[in-house]
Amino acid sequence: MAMSFAAPTSVRTICYQTNNNTYSRGPNCVQCNSAFHNAVSWNSAANHVTLRTGVRRIAWKTLAVKQVSERRTLTIRCATIEEIQAEKAAVENYVKQRMDKTIESVKSKFNSIRTGRAAPSMLDRVEVEYYGTPVSLKSIAQISTPDSSSLLVQPYDKSSLKTIEKALVASDLGMTPNNDGEVIRLSVPPLTSDRRKELSKVVAKQAEEGKVALRNIRRDGIKAYQKLEKDKKFSEDIVRDLTNDLQKVTDEYVKKIDSIFKEKEKELLTV
Repeated sequence: MAMSFAAPTSVRTICYQTNNNTYSRGPNCVQCNSAFHNAVSWNSAANHVTLRTGVRRIAWKTLAVKQVSERRTLTIRCATIEEIQAEKAAVENYVKQRMDKTIESVKSKFNSIRTGRAAPSMLDRVEVEYYGTPVSLKSIAQISTPDSSSLLVQPYDKSSLKTIEKALVASDLGMTPNNDGEVIRLSVPPLTSDRRKELSKVVAKQAEEGKVALRNIRRDGIKAYQKLEKDKKFSEDIVRDLTNDLQKVTDEYVKKIDSIFKEKEKELLTV
């Protein structure tokens, strides 16, 4: 991704009113509100800058103070491009990893909703009590589709057939298992028009929950940037640019959810 926060070249100014020794940002002073002030300027692309002030106390909230000597010398350190890029990469990688997991979670929920055609993924959320431990059905049995309207469950351990049958009956799949002592067969009933519409609302809700999760992840990323600003490592302008870039990443993932939702909705409503 192209970096949108290249080092600025504009000159910034600190202004102070000499009669009460107060500082504010120039050229239009907010605090001193006067045309009679001294100004010290520096290029914001510089890594370090030294300001000789002539007073001992200053009021400046957005800059990290490295050292103030008895000679009234103020040294300010600005973040380098490399430091900004490193912090941005760390935050965005963390955010993307969590957002990828959110996308996979939404897909998994969509796959578990039947659409009238048999698919092994319909049983992804079924859990079986296996030797006192809840495990996923697909981890202890092979699931296949002999045809478009039926599922075949073949356990690796035949002694678990009864337990698997019990778990399938207790699930909300709406399918009755047929246990012949070797395998379990499930017939997938066709969906009615009303049922398709109901399921369409369910996936719409799941998609919206996924978007909310993405926004919460974005919020955590913004908090990480704000902490850097609070610690005086980044300026307010840099954090604003990084936040805007993080919003673009979030928008891309929101589009992914919209895409898989539309695909699932089409699948549900197609008879």
